[in-house]
Amino acid sequence: MANTEKTIKHNEIETNLTRIRTLSRKKERENWEFRDFLKRKCPSERLDFLLHRLYQDISAAIDCTTCGNCCQEILPVQDEEDIERFAQGLGISPKELTDQFLVRDEEGFTFNHTPCPFQREKGCTNYEARPKDCRSYPHLHKENTISRLMGVVKNYSICPIVFNVYEALKRELWSRSRPR
Repeated sequence: MANTEKTIKHNEIETNLTRIRTLSRKKERENWEFRDFLKRKCPSERLDFLLHRLYQDISAAIDCTTCGNCCQEILPVQDEEDIERFAQGLGISPKELTDQFLVRDEEGFTFNHTPCPFQREKGCTNYEARPKDCRSYPHLHKENTISRLMGVVKNYSICPIVFNVYEALKRELWSRSRPR
């Protein structure tokens, strides 16, 4: 395994969304193969340790509020507490929020369309009251990453942080063991 103390250089970080989407299409098969590799070969605790370190380094170098791509493409799941807080932040009732902007799905409520109806110029107009799912995105700080790798691969083309963390993980864990 590679040196786990290696730090990410700012010139290694890709933030251009067009380039990230292009690379995502080119590397789709590779990304699923790497996911399979992680599930088979990487102990969960080790993956969490490495991923959390990389996430901390990379997220410190990328300002999410200048991107907002997640708000363009993802529908955050919201529970009753989220709805109450978000509605209060907007100065409307939870029923008004639900009736005008939300739909129920199997996990809870989501906005009724993308992009998020509350995104303006890459930012949230109700940022302080945003749902927990938005606050937590891209969810790389959580434990038990091994069980959420499908979401990581799906978010690879959406979020520059996820893209860069996954690429750094490949360099650290896969480059030495991958057949040439």
